[in-house]
Amino acid sequence: MQKTTGAIFFDGQLGTVTGELPELTPGQVLVEVHASLISPGSEMGLARMFRKSPAEKSMPPMTFGYSNAGVILKTCGDVKCLKPGMRVACMGAGAAEHTNYAVVPVNLVVPIPDEVTFEEASYLSLAATALQAVRRTQVQFGEYGAVLGLGIVGNLAAQLYRLNGARVIGWESQAGRAEIAARCGIADRTDFINADPVEATKRFAAPYGLDFALFAFGGDGERAFENIKKCMKISADGHAMGNITLVGGCRVPVDGGAASGNLNIRVSSRTGAGYHDHDWEYGRDYPAAFVQFTTQRNARELITLIGEKRLLVDPLTTHRIELENIREAGNLLIDHPDRTLGVILTMKH
Repeated sequence: MQKTTGAIFFDGQLGTVTGELPELTPGQVLVEVHASLISPGSEMGLARMFRKSPAEKSMPPMTFGYSNAGVILKTCGDVKCLKPGMRVACMGAGAAEHTNYAVVPVNLVVPIPDEVTFEEASYLSLAATALQAVRRTQVQFGEYGAVLGLGIVGNLAAQLYRLNGARVIGWESQAGRAEIAARCGIADRTDFINADPVEATKRFAAPYGLDFALFAFGGDGERAFENIKKCMKISADGHAMGNITLVGGCRVPVDGGAASGNLNIRVSSRTGAGYHDHDWEYGRDYPAAFVQFTTQRNARELITLIGEKRLLVDPLTTHRIELENIREAGNLLIDHPDRTLGVILTMKH
């Protein structure tokens, strides 16, 4: 049976373990993984928590990862158009892990064209998370918006808003991330932690005010929420209006009545319809006329945009590290967030 080496999380540390791949079941493909992307937020949040509270180390070792890319080696059952030898991008917790060989359900796998590298394709899951947030915002052509936090999801969401015809200002306190955003075409930016971002944002959105905002960071979002309310468009009765979408793990104080005006507060998670629906992941499709944008369709559209160089992911990559050195990758993401963003793990074959 095929041996596999995968990343594990244990007692606040990262490492690797070698084991045997399970046998394929109908609706699965075996992928030789060439690259995977670590999520700086959701995946590294647990490691940060354990480092802050080492006395709470009670969780057993666990594998992790949910976005990788490689070549199909083998299929089982009806896997639609997928064939051995195809270059593919894969998604899904418990499937597209940080490992050299992955077993992935059919609907969480999409082919990638020659012009898309494995490293670029490994951004797929976080790109789909960003796209889901953009869809939840219901942005329209010509609107003005702010993206708070220009990490991977925030950066990609800002790019996608711009592709929808919106104008975007980024709120980011880390100079390195702001510089990366500039290389991705996000020209308007302001520091929302060490400075007052309200004046710069009002100038940016004048004379209308913001139509939408996306919160793409973790932690305490109270101050940012109060500041963003001052930047939203205002109705004749003095109430703030517009759509505010929360995709990061931040917490904001939402009060009823006049305190929050007529703002629409929305939450966005995952990558689109179908994710975590076992039957859908293993090949059962929803009626396309009623479920327009599944995770699969979102993934295909994003890969096309990446291939066309309209959605830029290469500037997000700050480090390339071999899978065996994943502890180094974790240390960089936790200890040096000012100079670390997209960390790609590469696999030996």
